[in-house]
Amino acid sequence: MQPPASAIDLEDVRLTLPSAAGPVSILNGISLNVASGETMALLGPSGSGKSSLMMIAAGLEAATSGRVTVAGTDITRLSEDALARFRRGRVGIVFQSFHLIPTMTALENVAVPLELIGVRDAFDRSRTALDAVGLGARVEHYPSQLSGGEQQRVALARAMAPEPQVLFADEPTGNLDGETGQEIADLIFALHAQARTTLFVVTHEQALARRCGRVVQLKDGRIVADERT
Repeated sequence: MQPPASAIDLEDVRLTLPSAAGPVSILNGISLNVASGETMALLGPSGSGKSSLMMIAAGLEAATSGRVTVAGTDITRLSEDALARFRRGRVGIVFQSFHLIPTMTALENVAVPLELIGVRDAFDRSRTALDAVGLGARVEHYPSQLSGGEQQRVALARAMAPEPQVLFADEPTGNLDGETGQEIADLIFALHAQARTTLFVVTHEQALARRCGRVVQLKDGRIVADERT
């Protein structure tokens, strides 16, 4: 089946959260279309709404209003359970914090999402995915036995193993030193090129953003720039 022309389509998305001082507007009417196979960076200072926008686009948080379509599916009004089912196999997510399960080996961590979508050869595919990120010799190691860069490689393998249509990366190099961060960035773009997945990167790093084909800048919950690199 052909992927939809638009991987992500946001229409007038708004997010307002309660606080002790009253409602706080996080996103203020975001409209954004990301084409299938595109590499896009969402750039902006802390508090600009970058991570909130990614969470909504990835189906991890509900918008207050507006419409959200991802991989050809309108997810705006889906329940939490329906969103979880939607994400399986369609959306991969890599966070700044690796979010690995500490009691599972690298192989088991990667196999979990594959087993959830009913892949019969989940462990074979997990080995292949770990080989692809350079960890073929570390499959039986636990997260505590891996460096930060290695843990992020496991997280990336876990996100890519189900062959998602969209890969979201939220500050993927934020917890790593410069050299290791560069290696992870290289790996992300190499895997994108191989799988032709849509890449949506949230970052405050100009250098990482400029590696994408498009840079969208947020400020105070609004898009203030959208340019091709």
